[in-house]
Amino acid sequence: MNHKLLALYGLKWNPFLPDMPVETLWRADKTDHFCWRMESLVRDGGFALVTGDPGTGKSASLRILADHLANQPDVSVGVLTRPQSNIPDFYRELGDLFGVELSPHNRWAGYKVLRQTWLTHVESTRFRPALIVDEAQEMPTKVLSELRLLASSEVDSRSILTVVLAGDSRLTHRFRADDLLPVASRIRVRLNLDYLSPSELLDWLHHVLEQAGQPNLMAADVMSTLSQHAAGNLRVLATMANDLLVEAARRELPQIDQKLYLEVFAPPGRASRESS
Repeated sequence: MNHKLLALYGLKWNPFLPDMPVETLWRADKTDHFCWRMESLVRDGGFALVTGDPGTGKSASLRILADHLANQPDVSVGVLTRPQSNIPDFYRELGDLFGVELSPHNRWAGYKVLRQTWLTHVESTRFRPALIVDEAQEMPTKVLSELRLLASSEVDSRSILTVVLAGDSRLTHRFRADDLLPVASRIRVRLNLDYLSPSELLDWLHHVLEQAGQPNLMAADVMSTLSQHAAGNLRVLATMANDLLVEAARRELPQIDQKLYLEVFAPPGRASRESS
């Protein structure tokens, strides 16, 4: 399929799949502002929170943030991939991310070695290492509490780690529980992603097609229709657009037009009436 897309449409990559190069991702103004705020947070340390319903762009925003921070001088960035881990596995992954050999069965030793590694980094660079946790609503309460204790020193007066927690509404709901109030109270920077307007979705479509090298792949009326019918959800929009692209490639059509949209998505009776 990828070869056929390239041959038919001259695409550099499929613009509707999530693995686009990070430098080509569409950036909302609020995401740019969040990255700017994070430049300050990695100097002081502390917690940040990214929230949004599924399909509102959390993963893309985290990719943009991770790339942005990694390009700052002296900032070390780790991305936690198993938020559901218990404490021993949590320490194993932290050790792997920050290049520290840990013994998960000796939590006290691991705690000391990790903190000393981060303190050494802070003293030499004046920047806090950054840990990004996607799907943080899956993290056990004990692990979140352990992370809070790991991230501070000197009787909680000094942060030695920058932590970005990202999740859906279940995460914000969990933060109301007494056990997690100490974590919630430490959140200093927030990014709340909401459903997008049709004009923003249309802007996203123009952007990804331009970046993929084929801005005329879709007719203007199809792009407008998709933007109106995606319910403000980027994931829904991308899925619908990809369905059209796959079908257009199967038929070897030169462009995705309104006729194809009606044939793929409209009820059969309505599609035949509107196309006649």
